[in-house]
Amino acid sequence: MSCETKEQIIETALELFSQNGFLGTSMSDIASQLKITKGALYKHYESKQQILEQIIERMAKLDLERAKKYEMPETEQKKFAEAYIHIPTEKIREYSIAQFRHWTEENFSAKFRKMLTLEQFRSKEMSDLYQNYLGTGPLEYMTKIFKKMTKSKPKARQLALEFYGPIFILYSVYDGAEENAKKSVFVQLENHIKNFIERLEKERAEK
Repeated sequence: MSCETKEQIIETALELFSQNGFLGTSMSDIASQLKITKGALYKHYESKQQILEQIIERMAKLDLERAKKYEMPETEQKKFAEAYIHIPTEKIREYSIAQFRHWTEENFSAKFRKMLTLEQFRSKEMSDLYQNYLGTGPLEYMTKIFKKMTKSKPKARQLALEFYGPIFILYSVYDGAEENAKKSVFVQLENHIKNFIERLEKERAEK
């Protein structure tokens, strides 16, 4: 099976998952969309789960590439907060906006997010993935960063909520916006990040 065909199966499956949900899509649906027999599809992938695993693997690769591009530390490294804190605030702003574009404008990632949003209440696996990518995962990441800055976990958690909460809400605002109004969502995003960083830097300077 060629790499192009593998890619086509993954892309088609994710398209269906984002529209009908993972549980609402069958292997027959995927085969029909690809205009191949179900038997031909099974020669390449044994199950929807195996296709999903390939999708998750792709997402992990995209995350790593994006972190490297913006010189951001990996979340699993013990010293990631030390590395993060020395990055210029402009780079933090750029990376935060890149993350938002990743989940809204990049086709593959946007469909993955929509699939998780649909499925988060239907299975523990999807709920865990949703939390890891869009809920507690980003919140914990920011909490660790702010803890390094504030030396206080309660304060760090509050700052993380104040920073990530509006970003999380803006995903829904973006999804519900008309095409010609989507740019305004990015204006709101940039204003939020700018104001937050300015306030944080001011508070730190006063201490």
